[in-house]
Amino acid sequence: MGTKEIILVTGGSGLVGQAIRSVTEDSNTNEAYQNYSFYFASSKDADLSQLEQTRKLFERVQPSYVIHLAAMVGGLFRNLKYNLEFLRTNLAINDNVLLMAKEFKVKKCVSCLSTCIFPDKTTYPIDETMVHLGPPHNSNFGYSHAKRMIDVLNHAYSDHFKSTVNVGEKVPLFTSVIPTNVYGAYDNFNLEDSHVIPGLIFKAYQAAHDAKEKGIEHAKLNVFGTGRPRRQFIYSKDLARLILWTLTDYEEVEPIILSVGEEDEISIGEAAQLVADAFTQETSIKIELEYDQSFSDGQFKKTASNFKLRQYLPKFEFTPIEIGIRETVRWVIANYDSIRK
Repeated sequence: MGTKEIILVTGGSGLVGQAIRSVTEDSNTNEAYQNYSFYFASSKDADLSQLEQTRKLFERVQPSYVIHLAAMVGGLFRNLKYNLEFLRTNLAINDNVLLMAKEFKVKKCVSCLSTCIFPDKTTYPIDETMVHLGPPHNSNFGYSHAKRMIDVLNHAYSDHFKSTVNVGEKVPLFTSVIPTNVYGAYDNFNLEDSHVIPGLIFKAYQAAHDAKEKGIEHAKLNVFGTGRPRRQFIYSKDLARLILWTLTDYEEVEPIILSVGEEDEISIGEAAQLVADAFTQETSIKIELEYDQSFSDGQFKKTASNFKLRQYLPKFEFTPIEIGIRETVRWVIANYDSIRK
């Protein structure tokens, strides 16, 4: 057997990186990736905002492929507070990783974007052709613009390679995926940094725990805002499978949205109710919702079309959100002492 090709996963210890690890180590899918060796890099391996540390990581790993997930991330309120830091840090990370992918002649680099990159003022559903048609929502313009620049870099590298690669040689591919709101095990559950579902899960855990401590059978889950904004949520393991498919089978420079369908979009309030129901089932503590409308709702909707994905994978089955949330809640209960919080 020849030497296995190495796939470097930046941000490998995070939500999506750990989901990729889980999927590739699953006995049902492992055979498809037996010719690859995965290196899941974390911040302990390198500060990717520093070029020389990024270069040393690539020198050590010698990847043939890159899945670029690493980013400075946070929820709505952290984005509002640190827009400048999100812009500068993520611009540096993305530029360094893609430059090293070029220098080390990787065959393919798949970067992870976000639906927040789309214009704030737009028509729905949003699709892959609309990324640069207007400014993003001002609540996270720093993170959004830095992520948008990955798409610009991908096209710049594509043009560069087309003019420099010899005739007959395979042109390295730099592309990107755009997932909707991701949730699952190994997420960041810190209330200041977390996104919607992990934040709700963390607060629900605390509410259920406090109720048990007091010997009562009911608790309140505080939901920031009105609960009316709508989102599409994708389970991390589903996203992992789709990113791996992108790495092996997707051959376009243009990004592709990885998302459940428009019909699966739900409100924040509905997501909160699913979290409350899951904790009620797992702990026997009846959890009810209460809304704190002193908090901003942020962008009301970001409905994304998965039409392009369905053209490629018409039969892909997404995990129903009630099952994904239930599995995530079970994981948090079992691993609470070690989760990021």
